[in-house]
Amino acid sequence: MNLKELSIETIEAIMDALPVDVSFVDAEDRVKFFNTPKHGRIFPRTKMDLNRKVQNCHPPKSLPLVEKILNGFRDGSRQEARFWIDLHDRKILIEYFPVRDESGAYLGTLEVTRDITDIQALRGEKRLLDEENFK
Repeated sequence: MNLKELSIETIEAIMDALPVDVSFVDAEDRVKFFNTPKHGRIFPRTKMDLNRKVQNCHPPKSLPLVEKILNGFRDGSRQEARFWIDLHDRKILIEYFPVRDESGAYLGTLEVTRDITDIQALRGEKRLLDEENFK
Protein backbone atom coordinates (compact mmCIF):
# COMPACT_ATOMS: atom_id res chain seq x y z
CA MET A 1 0.00 0.00 0.00
CA ASN A 2 1.41 3.34 -0.99
CA LEU A 3 -0.45 6.38 0.31
CA LYS A 4 2.01 8.60 -1.55
CA GLU A 5 0.03 7.80 -4.71
CA LEU A 6 -3.10 9.40 -3.22
CA SER A 7 -3.72 13.13 -3.06
CA ILE A 8 -4.25 14.82 0.30
CA GLU A 9 -7.82 15.54 -0.83
CA THR A 10 -8.44 11.83 -1.46
CA ILE A 11 -6.96 10.84 1.90
CA GLU A 12 -9.12 13.45 3.67
CA ALA A 13 -12.21 12.21 1.79
CA ILE A 14 -11.41 8.63 2.83
CA MET A 15 -11.05 9.68 6.46
CA ASP A 16 -14.32 11.64 6.34
CA ALA A 17 -16.14 8.65 4.81
CA LEU A 18 -15.31 6.47 7.82
CA PRO A 19 -18.14 5.94 10.34
CA VAL A 20 -15.77 6.89 13.17
CA ASP A 21 -14.20 10.02 14.60
CA VAL A 22 -10.42 9.97 14.13
CA SER A 23 -7.92 12.34 15.75
CA PHE A 24 -4.14 12.28 15.67
CA VAL A 25 -1.94 13.74 18.40
CA ASP A 26 1.77 14.05 17.61
CA ALA A 27 4.72 13.00 19.78
CA GLU A 28 4.66 16.42 21.47
CA ASP A 29 1.01 15.84 22.50
CA ARG A 30 -0.41 18.38 20.04
CA VAL A 31 -3.60 17.75 18.05
CA LYS A 32 -2.47 17.64 14.41
CA PHE A 33 -5.41 16.07 12.59
CA PHE A 34 -9.06 15.21 12.96
CA ASN A 35 -11.58 14.01 10.43
CA THR A 36 -15.04 15.43 9.81
CA PRO A 37 -17.36 12.46 9.29
CA LYS A 38 -20.56 13.00 7.32
CA HIS A 39 -22.61 12.00 10.38
CA GLY A 40 -20.88 14.66 12.50
CA ARG A 41 -18.40 14.13 15.30
CA ILE A 42 -19.40 12.67 18.64
CA PHE A 43 -16.96 15.02 20.36
CA PRO A 44 -16.84 18.13 18.14
CA ARG A 45 -13.51 19.65 17.15
CA THR A 46 -12.77 22.99 15.55
CA LYS A 47 -9.74 24.35 13.74
CA MET A 48 -8.87 26.08 17.03
CA ASP A 49 -8.08 22.62 18.43
CA LEU A 50 -5.26 22.12 15.92
CA ASN A 51 -1.82 22.47 17.56
CA ARG A 52 -3.52 22.52 20.96
CA LYS A 53 -2.06 20.26 23.66
CA VAL A 54 -4.29 17.20 23.99
CA GLN A 55 -4.23 17.63 27.76
CA ASN A 56 -6.30 20.80 27.24
CA CYS A 57 -8.98 18.79 25.40
CA HIS A 58 -9.85 16.57 28.38
CA PRO A 59 -11.51 17.25 31.73
CA PRO A 60 -8.96 17.96 34.50
CA LYS A 61 -9.99 14.87 36.48
CA SER A 62 -8.96 12.60 33.58
CA LEU A 63 -5.51 14.17 33.07
CA PRO A 64 -3.58 11.63 35.20
CA LEU A 65 -5.01 8.78 33.08
CA VAL A 66 -4.33 10.66 29.82
CA GLU A 67 -0.70 11.11 30.89
CA LYS A 68 -0.43 7.45 31.92
CA ILE A 69 -1.70 6.31 28.51
CA LEU A 70 0.57 8.66 26.54
CA ASN A 71 3.62 7.71 28.63
CA GLY A 72 2.83 4.02 28.12
CA PHE A 73 2.66 4.57 24.38
CA ARG A 74 5.95 6.50 24.42
CA ASP A 75 7.86 3.86 26.37
CA GLY A 76 6.21 0.93 24.57
CA SER A 77 4.59 -0.58 27.68
CA ARG A 78 1.06 -0.01 26.33
CA GLN A 79 -0.27 -0.93 22.88
CA GLU A 80 -3.83 0.36 23.19
CA ALA A 81 -6.32 1.89 25.58
CA ARG A 82 -10.06 1.27 25.30
CA PHE A 83 -12.97 2.89 27.11
CA TRP A 84 -16.69 3.06 26.63
CA ILE A 85 -19.21 5.50 28.02
CA ASP A 86 -22.94 6.13 27.93
CA LEU A 87 -23.72 9.46 26.29
CA HIS A 88 -27.26 10.64 25.48
CA ASP A 89 -28.66 7.07 25.53
CA ARG A 90 -25.87 5.90 23.18
CA LYS A 91 -22.90 3.62 23.87
CA ILE A 92 -19.65 5.30 22.79
CA LEU A 93 -16.41 3.35 22.30
CA ILE A 94 -13.18 5.34 22.57
CA GLU A 95 -9.90 3.69 21.56
CA TYR A 96 -6.33 4.99 21.56
CA PHE A 97 -3.43 3.47 19.64
CA PRO A 98 0.25 4.45 19.46
CA VAL A 99 1.53 5.35 16.00
CA ARG A 100 5.11 4.33 15.26
CA ASP A 101 7.43 4.59 12.28
CA GLU A 102 9.11 1.58 10.66
CA SER A 103 11.91 1.65 13.23
CA GLY A 104 9.44 1.70 16.14
CA ALA A 105 9.91 5.35 17.11
CA TYR A 106 6.82 6.90 18.65
CA LEU A 107 5.15 9.39 16.28
CA GLY A 108 1.99 10.07 18.25
CA THR A 109 -1.40 8.72 19.24
CA LEU A 110 -4.47 7.88 17.18
CA GLU A 111 -7.86 8.31 18.85
CA VAL A 112 -10.83 6.50 17.30
CA THR A 113 -14.32 7.13 18.65
CA ARG A 114 -17.47 5.35 17.50
CA ASP A 115 -21.11 5.08 18.46
CA ILE A 116 -21.55 1.33 18.90
CA THR A 117 -25.17 1.34 20.06
CA ASP A 118 -26.46 -0.19 16.81
CA ILE A 119 -23.59 -2.68 16.69
CA GLN A 120 -24.43 -3.94 20.16
CA ALA A 121 -28.02 -4.56 19.02
CA LEU A 122 -27.01 -6.89 16.16
CA ARG A 123 -28.38 -10.42 16.38
CA GLY A 124 -28.05 -13.41 14.06
CA GLU A 125 -26.37 -12.94 10.70
CA LYS A 126 -26.71 -10.74 7.64
CA ARG A 127 -24.54 -12.03 4.84
CA LEU A 128 -23.18 -10.18 1.83
CA LEU A 129 -25.30 -12.16 -0.61
CA ASP A 130 -28.58 -11.71 1.29
CA GLU A 131 -31.16 -10.36 -1.16
CA GLU A 132 -32.07 -7.32 0.98
CA ASN A 133 -28.51 -6.01 0.61
CA PHE A 134 -29.25 -5.30 -3.06
CA LYS A 135 -32.56 -3.44 -2.78
